[in-house]
Amino acid sequence: MIFDQAGEVAPGFHVLGAREVPSYLLDGERPVVFDAGFTCLGPLYERDLRTILQGRSPHMILLTHVHFDHCGSVSRLKRAFPGVRVAASRRAAEILASDRAVSLIRLLNEQAAVLARSMGARDLDEDPFEPFEVDTVLEDGSIVDLGSGRSLSVIATPGHTRDFLSYHEPRSGLLVASEAAGCADSTGYIFSEFLVDYAAYVDSIERLASLGPELLCQGHFFVYSSADARAFLGRSLEAARQFRAWLEELLEAESGDLEAVAARIKAVEYDPKPGPKQPEMAYMLNLRARVAHIASLA
Repeated sequence: MIFDQAGEVAPGFHVLGAREVPSYLLDGERPVVFDAGFTCLGPLYERDLRTILQGRSPHMILLTHVHFDHCGSVSRLKRAFPGVRVAASRRAAEILASDRAVSLIRLLNEQAAVLARSMGARDLDEDPFEPFEVDTVLEDGSIVDLGSGRSLSVIATPGHTRDFLSYHEPRSGLLVASEAAGCADSTGYIFSEFLVDYAAYVDSIERLASLGPELLCQGHFFVYSSADARAFLGRSLEAARQFRAWLEELLEAESGDLEAVAARIKAVEYDPKPGPKQPEMAYMLNLRARVAHIASLA
C-alpha cells in the first residue's frame, strides 16, 4: 500500500502535520519523533503529538539530516516538550554550529512560510527558525533503545548529504530513510537526490534495499508498505541511473554549460509540476548541486 495522508499508517506509527512536509512519530514506551519539517508548520506537529501522546512527552527527536525542511521546528518542539533530546550525526551538529548554514536554513524556512500562506494554510508559526544543539551524536551502527525490548538501528546513508542517517526497526521492518532513498513527488516522479556524492547515494539505496523494509518513509508525500516499499527502492535506484545518463547527455549537448543544463532540467522537473512543491530557491540549490557533481565526474 501507499499512504499519502497524515494520520496513523501502522499500529503506533503516525505521519504528523502535512503529507507534503511530514514529521513521523513511533509511539511506545519511549516515543521518538523523526524530523521536524518547516518552522511555520510547528503548530501542526505539536498539535498532533499532544493529541496522540495524551500528556506524555517524546523521548527523542531523531534527525535524518539538517536541511531546512527537516529541522525547522526542532526548537519549538523542544520548548513544547521539555526534556526531549535531539539526536543527529556529528556532521549535522557541525553544520548547525555554522552561522552561514543557520542563516540559509532560516531564509529557506521564511520562503516556505510565504508559500504556505499563499496556499491558505492557517495557524502557522510566524517566528523565524531558531538554531538548536544536538544532544546525542549518532553514527553508523548506533542503537536507539525504545524500551520494551524494541530498538532502532542507525544507518549512515550519505549521498543526498554528508550528514545523513536512516533509522531501521528490525522487528517491525520500519525504515525511515527520507531522501536517502530518493523521493517521489505528488505525480510519482522520483527525484534522484545525490547532492554530494552519486556513488554513495547509489550505495545507500542498495544498502537500504537489502533490509527488505516493510514500511518505508520517504521525506515528503508518501509512506510505502510491504511490496510497495521494496519496489520503490528498486525504482529509485533505476531513476538515479537514468537521471545521471540524462544529465551527462545534457552536459555534452550544452558543452558543459552548467546553468544551461540546469535550466533544461528545471523545465521538465519543476516548472510544469503542480503545487505544492518546494520553494524554487531550494530546488535550484539542490539542482545545481546535482549538475555540478556529475560534471565533476566527467
